[in-house]
Amino acid sequence: MAGLWFEQFEDGMVFNHEWSRTITETDNVWFSLLTMNVQPLHIDAHYAAKSEWGKPLVNSLFTLGLLIGMTVNDTTLNTTLANLGMTDVRFPKPLFQGDSVKVRTIVRSKRESKSRPNEGIVNFYHEMTNQNGDVVATCERAALMRKQAKAA
Repeated sequence: MAGLWFEQFEDGMVFNHEWSRTITETDNVWFSLLTMNVQPLHIDAHYAAKSEWGKPLVNSLFTLGLLIGMTVNDTTLNTTLANLGMTDVRFPKPLFQGDSVKVRTIVRSKRESKSRPNEGIVNFYHEMTNQNGDVVATCERAALMRKQAKAA
């Protein structure tokens, strides 16, 4: 399923995204180093082994990016113009290399754009769970969405 037009979203609409993804050590280390986050809890297995977690934690910004990315195909692929903001980002449980994740999205609300007549704003709630069903990340996201072109 491709992304939806503004008019196709309804308050309360739920998407249980089909994608699942196992997070690898390479994902975590490369993302951390590419973004210059040298926190040893993410990139140093020996250091992380001495932490309360006993192993490396997945970088939270990678987690957030994956959370949003896993929703795109069903919600905003080719129909969004911009993300306007992400709020209330939470990581209630740790995520580790080797964990597999799934994502669910709920449409919280939508409204017409006041300044752009061919667009509207959709507010999404995204929730990521691990292989045990534990919620590991949540986020509210506002997206500027295209309206479907009217037939001539």
